Amino acid sequence: MSFSFFKPSRPKTPQEVTKAIKDSLVALDTKTVVEVKALEKALEEVDKNFATMRCMLCGDGEVEPNVEQVSQLAIEFCKEDVLALLVHKLPILGWEARKDLVHCWSILLKQIVGSTHCCVQYIENHIELLDFLVVCYDNKEIALNCGNMLRECIKFPILAKYILESASFELFFKFVELPNFDVASDAFSTFKDLLTKHSDVVSGFLVAHYEEFFDLYENLMTSSNYVTKRQSLKLLSEFLLESPNSQDSRKNIQIASFHIFKVFVANPNKPREIKVILAKNHDKLLELLQNLSLGKGSDDEQFEEEKEVIMKEIERLSRLPELVS
Repeated sequence: MSFSFFKPSRPKTPQEVTKAIKDSLVALDTKTVVEVKALEKALEEVDKNFATMRCMLCGDGEVEPNVEQVSQLAIEFCKEDVLALLVHKLPILGWEARKDLVHCWSILLKQIVGSTHCCVQYIENHIELLDFLVVCYDNKEIALNCGNMLRECIKFPILAKYILESASFELFFKFVELPNFDVASDAFSTFKDLLTKHSDVVSGFLVAHYEEFFDLYENLMTSSNYVTKRQSLKLLSEFLLESPNSQDSRKNIQIASFHIFKVFVANPNKPREIKVILAKNHDKLLELLQNLSLGKGSDDEQFEEEKEVIMKEIERLSRLPELVS
């Protein structure tokens, strides 16, 4: 008697996994909320296929993933436009499928075929996918998922540069103040990565968009939300404290940061909480400002005068007992 039905099914190839995922995602378009059972069944099929994808990319806990299969799956995803489907269908996926997608996303982006990160190159050629992920912060159901995916993209300078220079970047100044604390915090983490991961990219952006950026950033620094103010001040301090070494880009970031920092510190209506932060960090800030200059060959008396005013204000705050006690 044959018991072949107990035998494990033949492992799927990358091509078969790609086709199954693509078909199940496309099938979601044919379902409507009226067809509740049909939609549920379609989503179950997606969940099953995503679990197969995760197993192929990550292994199953006992067997390590096959390197060649992982690379081939990334190639197939790009060739069949599955990468775009994964992003665009994110809002209607179930919780388990979204979790699997986030877990697999970073693995896909890291795949190198020849000398190229094939999935990163695909996103470069379909750059609207980044805009879509940014806008998804407005959907609290998937905001944390898209935030994770965006931060993986930001690890690559070319993708970070696009987001910084895109119209969607300004949305972060709204997202970091969303009423949902988890979403706002996640958005600030992504915002921070955009402004700290790649010094050369950030420097070029700040030089080209100095006025627009710091006008918006000043709004964060004067926000009625204390968490926003504190996070913004801390991030600005990181810009200032970034060691310039011999890199002009880092020096430019420091100088640009100083120009917003000076306005903020000189503001006579600073909230007490911010005065406390400045007072308690006065040693580090004063040392930094003392050593901050425009560079060799530069002679800017106004810059030095402004710096002296700011240093005196920080020193004044540091001497107030009610701030440092």
